[in-house]
Amino acid sequence: MNGVKLAGGDTMNFWIRDFRDELLAAIREWDFLLINDSEARMLSGEANLRRAAARILEMGPRTLVIKRGEYGAVLFHGDGHFQAPGYLLDELFDPTGAGDCFAGGFIGYLAGQGIDARHGDVPQAELRRAVIYGSVMGSFCCERFGVDRFRTLAWNEIDARYRELRTATEF
Repeated sequence: MNGVKLAGGDTMNFWIRDFRDELLAAIREWDFLLINDSEARMLSGEANLRRAAARILEMGPRTLVIKRGEYGAVLFHGDGHFQAPGYLLDELFDPTGAGDCFAGGFIGYLAGQGIDARHGDVPQAELRRAVIYGSVMGSFCCERFGVDRFRTLAWNEIDARYRELRTATEF
């Protein structure tokens, strides 16, 4: 593809288990990988998430986000990491698809900022904001079935939840 600015993806146990060689070839070309904690352990062969992340980063992606469901996500980039909490909902309806919505929030934020990973490193601050937007979007998914919540979602709701998470995590 011509003009690619940021390439990455998500994976799941099916691809890790049944198409590992093809998956590893793809991951080598990616700027980022989003994966849940059990899949990170499966892909890396490591039980410890820090060691799992180090092993996965050796596979090629420059940025790794390990999603941990209601417990948030951990961003690994360069020599550091950033832990973001999950957004605390008053009521959980259905978490199905929350990881995909996290991915949409993450990449959507980066795309909206015009991030071009092919021409230099992505600033750590932008990656951290992208993780928070991922967490925000994943939380909206959990409020209804499937993507039903997104039918009525307004930008001011996204912004308010982003600010709330930012305030809750500052110290």
